[in-house]
Amino acid sequence: QLQASGGGLVQAGGSLRLSCTASGLTFGSYVMSWFRQAPGKEREFVTTIGWNGAYENYADSVKGRFTISRDNAKNTVYLQMNSLNSEDTAVYFCAAKRNLGSRTYDYWGQGTQVTVSS
Repeated sequence: QLQASGGGLVQAGGSLRLSCTASGLTFGSYVMSWFRQAPGKEREFVTTIGWNGAYENYADSVKGRFTISRDNAKNTVYLQMNSLNSEDTAVYFCAAKRNLGSRTYDYWGQGTQVTVSS
């Protein structure tokens, strides 16, 4: 299971850090990603981190503002979000998959709401 937390209301230009803690799986064997879904829009990819943190990939819309990291000892992946703007308002989901090249995720978290006020 994946449990996401850390969402909330923040003013434009502010920062938030999301966390996603895994249980019941060998966390270090999974590639971890964050997705988001804004009201009325489809879910979109945000960022991915490899098993040991050596690989990272970001959507263009968040590159340079968001940073993904993981602590395998704590079974947790983080998303540091800086310089937030209204377009970042969405429900953020964490997801886990075994294979970096796979498009299918094995586990999804329940989502945490991020609201950016202008």
